[in-house]
This record gives sequence, C-alpha cells and structure tokens, in this order.
Amino acid sequence: MNDLRPVIGITMGDPAGIGPEIVLTALKYPEICEGCRPLILGDFQILRALALRCDKSYHINRVSRPEEGKYTTGSLDIINLSDLDPGRIILGKPAARTGKAMLKYIHKAVDMAMEGLISAMVTCPINKESLHLSGADFSGHTELIAHRTACDDYAMMLAGKRIRVVLVTIHIPVKNISSSLSEEKILKTIELTHRALKNRFGINAPKIAVAGLNPHAGEAGIFGNEEKQLIEPAVLHAKNKGFRVHGPFPADTLFYHAVDGDYDAVICMYHDQGLIPFKMVHFKDGVNTTIGLPIIRTSVDHGTAYDIVGTGKADPGSLIAAIKMAAEQAKCVK
Repeated sequence: MNDLRPVIGITMGDPAGIGPEIVLTALKYPEICEGCRPLILGDFQILRALALRCDKSYHINRVSRPEEGKYTTGSLDIINLSDLDPGRIILGKPAARTGKAMLKYIHKAVDMAMEGLISAMVTCPINKESLHLSGADFSGHTELIAHRTACDDYAMMLAGKRIRVVLVTIHIPVKNISSSLSEEKILKTIELTHRALKNRFGINAPKIAVAGLNPHAGEAGIFGNEEKQLIEPAVLHAKNKGFRVHGPFPADTLFYHAVDGDYDAVICMYHDQGLIPFKMVHFKDGVNTTIGLPIIRTSVDHGTAYDIVGTGKADPGSLIAAIKMAAEQAKCVK
C-alpha cells in the first residue's frame, strides 16, 4: 500500500549548535513517525558520532532519495550533504565550513520542496555569523529561502496552540520601525495572514487583530500618528475586501484577548511587539513558519544555543511542534 504520510525534510542546522542533538531527541517520539516521514538533510558523520556518544541504540540510515527511507521510530533517515570531521568541529563556535554545510542543507531542502520530492521543510537553527563567514549575504533563514524560491511577498508567523503572531517588520533597529511601515506593507501582511490561515491552517473564516504601533494605539494622535495615517487605512482596505480584520488595538490589552481565543492571529508592527508575548506563552513549543512562500516551511523558534550545546540540556519541544505543524499544513494543502 502507498504510504500517505507526508515526507518532511528536516535540515540539521548548524553542526556546531544544538541542531543535531534536538534532531536525535525529537525523532525518538513515536508521534513523529505516526504523522509523517521525517527525512534529515545534513551530515551523516556528525549525527553518527553524536548517536554513538549519546544513544548507541539509534540506527542511522543513509539514503540518496526519499523513497529509500524506513521512517520508523528509533531510526533516522538522512541524505548526506556534507562530510565534516566530528573531531574538528568546535562546538559552540562559528566557522566558515559549518556555515557552508548549513547552506547546503537549506538549498537542498528548498529545491526538493519546489520539485515536490518532499511535502514541506523544517529548519533547525543556524548561526548568522557562520552564514556570513560562508559568503552568504542573508540575515537569516527567512530571507535566504525567499530568495531561493524567488518570492517577494512573505512574512514571519510565530504559531502555537494558543496564539499566532505575524510581523510587518522583522529584524530592523527600533529607531527605523516607523519609517519602514507603510499602508501597503501592512495590508499585504494582513492578506498573507488571511490566506495562510485559510490554506495552511484550515480556518475558513479567520479573525485577525491588528496591533497599533504606539502606546494606547496612538491615543487619537497624542502619542503618534502612524495608527491614523497607516494602520487604520490598511485595516479599512482589508475590511472592504471582505476580511474579518479588526484594529488597530493597544498592544498592552490585545494579547490578553488573543490568548483567550478571540482572534486566530495578531498582526504586529515590529519584532519584539509580537515575540515577547508569544514566547511568554510558547517558549518551549513555539513554531516559526514563513507564510507567502510557494513551499511549506516551519522552523524551531530558538537559536543554536551555543551556551548549552553538548550538555544534553537542549529541549526538542519546538522542533517536535515544527515537524507536526509542517505535516498538518501539508495535509491542508492537498
């Protein structure tokens, strides 16, 4: 019989970070293989050395294409894309060779997803300094994958069971936020969010809230005019398109109602406005998913954790949630 579980490509992330550890730990959970066929894109030698050190019972199956995988709990199927010497990798330290390896994993996953060889990709954390040392001029996964897929309209969504937030601006200095906002950019983020909630999360009539930029959402212009000049017109335009969108609301009260289930997603004007409340609720199981891409991509919502790499303290919760979300999205788009 045909195996109907979606194939999920999981990039190993930074070989000097916690990516290899959380991959090994996450794939011990039976619910992963029950819901999908997890295929690792990474380094066979690195994972084998880690498995021999931490869990000798783990079987690592080296494959060249998805259909060769076993996809059973207790085994790990990997397409080997780099040949790093585990003895020469300095854990917790950026390096050009690990940066080049990370790039190979990401590029391969994107290409396989675009070709339909995998249903979705899940990314383990990378180190931006290593990425730059490798010669790649990107600020992170999101921008790199958008470039690789030739996608101009995309946004970062942080998703959990209790709250979802989407960012209008991402990694920019706080002093540049106001000048980086526009009615067009806010409207486009609302549209991307609406489409993603319907097509990737299966919500037929999503309800979206929009946060203001200033304290008290500007207090009728007393604390700033961005709400009246940019955010309110974007919300009105979206309403005229038939979207169930509301706001702008003061951020200090909005997230209480969002966590209480009043909204399917919150549009946030800047990084910390959305990520601080999100991580208060979903620090261990939050998922980063890029909406607007022609492929499904989810990711852990944390970094390489250089300070704990090799200690056995790395928590696989976010990776487990990211794999499950990727599988759920893959089933929604079929």
